[in-house]
Amino acid sequence: MLSIRGLIRRIPNGPTIGPADLDVPDGRTVAIMGPSGSGKSVLLRAIADLDPADGAVSLDGIDRHAMDAPTWRRRVIYVAADAGWWDDRVGAHFADPTAAATMLPRVNLAADALDWPVQRLSTGERQRLALIRAITLPRPPGEARIYLFDEPTAALDAESAGLVEALIATLPHEGRTAVLLVTHDAAQARRLASSGVVHLRDGALVPHHEEAAP
Repeated sequence: MLSIRGLIRRIPNGPTIGPADLDVPDGRTVAIMGPSGSGKSVLLRAIADLDPADGAVSLDGIDRHAMDAPTWRRRVIYVAADAGWWDDRVGAHFADPTAAATMLPRVNLAADALDWPVQRLSTGERQRLALIRAITLPRPPGEARIYLFDEPTAALDAESAGLVEALIATLPHEGRTAVLLVTHDAAQARRLASSGVVHLRDGALVPHHEEAAP
């Protein structure tokens, strides 16, 4: 389980996010919604320990500061809406190209996509490949893991978005796996969020039923 207690991300000359409290149990998905600019991506980056933040974040009862950064980020995996690419060839970005190749048809990508140059990729292709790159990272048996998806279908057409949703929906069933999803699509949040929806409002996480209250 991912546990967040009193997480605060202070942005110079910008809003303060938090203090935020949230639990995401193994085998479950939680969705975060909120207006543009409310800090949803900032919050995910803080959870992934990509940006400095105060407060406690733990996975499987182990605090983020008790792990070295590479280990934490292998287990708390942030997938940005526009992920980075550092090599000219797509396949060079995958720790397990064989596993990745088997996943390509599931998100409507060509069988030879790993052989393509990165510059050939559309925004939607980059987004789907980043998803596959994350979920095919090698994983020791029994290790707890959570995926932090930031608008994973924002650049996709309806068909591809449906395929990506279907793939994300399988992840919590893989044992000791959870998903924390940022989306602007309320219908998508309802479809995927087995443990509910929270809203980021004025820097605070508010349960959906409280957000909806008059």
